[in-house]
Amino acid sequence: MSKESNDSSNFLTIEQNNLSTLDFEKAYKLCTEALSGYYKSIWNGIQMDVSKYIDNQNLRQYTEKKITSQHNLFLKNNLTSNQIKEIKIGAEKVDYVEGQNNSFYLKLNARITKEVGTYAEPTEFLVQNLNGKLVIVDWYTSGKDSYDSTIRGGNQNINNPYIWNEREWVDKIKQ
Repeated sequence: MSKESNDSSNFLTIEQNNLSTLDFEKAYKLCTEALSGYYKSIWNGIQMDVSKYIDNQNLRQYTEKKITSQHNLFLKNNLTSNQIKEIKIGAEKVDYVEGQNNSFYLKLNARITKEVGTYAEPTEFLVQNLNGKLVIVDWYTSGKDSYDSTIRGGNQNINNPYIWNEREWVDKIKQ
């Protein structure tokens, strides 16, 4: 597997301790870059440095397991020879969620063009400011047979930026 760079300086916030609506473009870039890296990792075998996008250890471990599981499944079924040629990502919904700790909610639609065929699926993200850096605090792909819907369950509401800190919930996911 080849490896991508780990330059997270592109995701610095305008203010050190606050999320601003002016951080939206960087939050969008963070999510599209992470999602593109994810698809290239599971299909093309390009190693993804998840820590560039995610700080929470539980979410990082889950995402790494998700990548490994999906890539191994595709290897087992001889699907990795059909490489990704292009990924187009558009925003279906973007919200600035105000509260005790402001966050961005992004629902992105990815269209993946492979050497043979295409497919599309929606993915939801929550992004927050952590010490002046944008980080993904939750990430859920809601496709019918997606890893997330299989492991986490269908019809999730992606609105809790602290879910990966809830020990009982995390332990249930790890089972």
